[in-house]
Amino acid sequence: MKYTLSLLIFLLFFSSLLAQRGANVNDASTSAIVLARVKYSGGGDWYNDHSAEVNLLKYVAENTTINVRPTFEYVELSSDKLFSYPIIFLTGHGNISLTETEAKRLRSYLDNGGFLYIDDDYGLDTAIRREMRKVFSDQEFQELPFSHDVYHSFYEFPNGLPKIHEHDEKPPQGFGLFTEENRLCVFYTYETNPSDGWADPDVHNDPPEKREDALKIGTNIIVYALTN
Repeated sequence: MKYTLSLLIFLLFFSSLLAQRGANVNDASTSAIVLARVKYSGGGDWYNDHSAEVNLLKYVAENTTINVRPTFEYVELSSDKLFSYPIIFLTGHGNISLTETEAKRLRSYLDNGGFLYIDDDYGLDTAIRREMRKVFSDQEFQELPFSHDVYHSFYEFPNGLPKIHEHDEKPPQGFGLFTEENRLCVFYTYETNPSDGWADPDVHNDPPEKREDALKIGTNIIVYALTN
């Protein structure tokens, strides 16, 4: 697979980063890719749909050669464990609040090769844009063009994000924040909610084709994050 070499280089980099921070790179949490859920304050339900990441990682395992561990794990931005995950995931409804320390640690994580995927489960947009300004005071979210690699990293999405859930009858949009090296390090999906499509079928009763699209774009996000 064409991503194997890039993935190996990426994982070697993160192993080096962990070693510098005194972490044990042989720990189970670093032996395979886990999409860690961000636990945050502010009242939003950061914990909803535990099956989402598990199902997505199972799909990734079945359809790619990426070594994953299909499990639900969460991480707090204040924890040193943050730096053991190459990709983290944030979702929920309502509000999120980051402390100054959490914002600085998240920026350090992102600047050192980490990747954050944010999915608005509905009603999170105002808080996300406000809180991410604490992390990136020098930029606003930019909408990604359909030609961006995240839409083509494994499966082809020539028209950008698929529409998984109808919220306000708006088109789905994907936004990004970038490091100084112009690397996409935060990907934010709005008015589509792919992560609900990852959840067990009886949770949201999405039709099979919607769940498949959600799992495919989720795979693209993971592949992109690990190879860039």
